[in-house]
Amino acid sequence: MSLAARTRAVLQEAVGVYQDSPRATSWLQRQLTRFDDPLRLAVVGPSGSGRSTLVAALAGEPPQTEMTWFRTAPGRSGDELMLMDTPAIDGGAAPSTIEGISMDADAVLYLVRRPSGADLGFLHTLQDHPVARAAPVNALVVLSRADELGGGRIDAVISARQVARRYRVAPQVAGLCQDVVPVAGLLAAAGRTLTEPEFSVLRTLAAIPRAELEPGLLSADRFAAVEFPAPVAAPDRAALLGRFGLFGVRLAVTLIRRGADTLPALAGQLVPRSGLADLREAIDGYFVARRDVLKARSALIGLEVVLRMEPRPAAAGLAAELERLLAGAHEFRELRLVSALRTGRTSFSTELTADALRLLGAAGTSRTERLGGEQVLPAVRRWRDQVENPELSARQRRAAAVVVRSCEAMANGTI
Repeated sequence: MSLAARTRAVLQEAVGVYQDSPRATSWLQRQLTRFDDPLRLAVVGPSGSGRSTLVAALAGEPPQTEMTWFRTAPGRSGDELMLMDTPAIDGGAAPSTIEGISMDADAVLYLVRRPSGADLGFLHTLQDHPVARAAPVNALVVLSRADELGGGRIDAVISARQVARRYRVAPQVAGLCQDVVPVAGLLAAAGRTLTEPEFSVLRTLAAIPRAELEPGLLSADRFAAVEFPAPVAAPDRAALLGRFGLFGVRLAVTLIRRGADTLPALAGQLVPRSGLADLREAIDGYFVARRDVLKARSALIGLEVVLRMEPRPAAAGLAAELERLLAGAHEFRELRLVSALRTGRTSFSTELTADALRLLGAAGTSRTERLGGEQVLPAVRRWRDQVENPELSARQRRAAAVVVRSCEAMANGTI
């Protein structure tokens, strides 16, 4: 029986145990109902990290000023996603705000402007719960100002990817998130919601000879200056800066000059260059494709809250079952190993790493996608050999044991 099915069963049992408590029953029924909802993804970060902008980029809608749920179109996995735009999480954020986000969301994007000195307190708080500590699998760190990390150059997002590769293996983040992904949030949002008037202004800028325009693109102050050498009014230039940032303006002008001279053509190049596609792929692979596992995690946290807030002798069996579920939840170990292999925190040879990722469900969680046409017993034998391979480190042998468990689950029909 899958983790999700076992979790549903224990929740239904809990409803019976707490049937004389309206508050507990309502809470438990809420957890059961959430199993049938799309995955809930909260976009979280401090002031200035670009939360609403990134939500707009993901949802394809203008930024909002209040906490809002959006439904996005289905991703690669075919499932919908619910996005939550949250209040800023700064040093003085109310504990109730943090707790509300933690309880409402199945997964979290935590935005930081730059790795150096980033406040990861929210991610630590997110794990300040026994179930969360046992299954730290529901967070991605997003470097949301990738253009700034790359110095505003045309190749800024490429440079930011190199920063992300170093940061994702740093000890201070390795245990807190599944991965680190860079995104130029302003560019992503502007590309998805580009308007005809904005495109017209950008095309006017692109028509100005390079030698005349380049000095005005060296800084935001120069671009916004009254004496800017172009037939574009200062308010229009200020609006472009607010929507695209200087990096986005530079890139858009360059792309128009290279042939992206229609609105659809320009938008079609801006969005991929923002890193948004990489983020969507990470969300889909780590979260949406594992929706049932993350829903079960949320439900187990909800169950633990009831058991702690309203302890009673009749609930002793529920507490024991909760412990058994956490101790035996192979699905959580799979998610952590997929993350470790993708980020380089754990590694085998190139061939074995690819094999492990496939068998762990990184490219699709069905039995067919995991096996890729192979029979399961050879996979079991191959990875049992790795568990006993004296040339591997203890970390590698533990990772191989997780792959063996996945193969054995396919062999006995539970996957």
